[in-house]
Amino acid sequence: MITEDDLVRLEGLLVTPATGANPLTDFRSRFPGLSLTRCDAADMSDEQAFREYPAFNLYLVDGREHCWQLTDDLAVATGIVVAARN
Repeated sequence: MITEDDLVRLEGLLVTPATGANPLTDFRSRFPGLSLTRCDAADMSDEQAFREYPAFNLYLVDGREHCWQLTDDLAVATGIVVAARN
């Protein structure tokens, strides 16, 4: 589950990343137990982003079942997809 506090902290990383820096470098230490998938925005072109930021799109993942799926529900989200925008 992703909390509102987690979302605020994630947004802090994604909204204004340092130029040339990877905002997700210490993701696992900041968000233990939350899965992270990184990809290019083109890989997610058929999906609706949960949130859009200048350099990234954010998607929530529901991984409670055998096959994970995208969700808009923070209460069931078990991970995120961060898609880099060019």
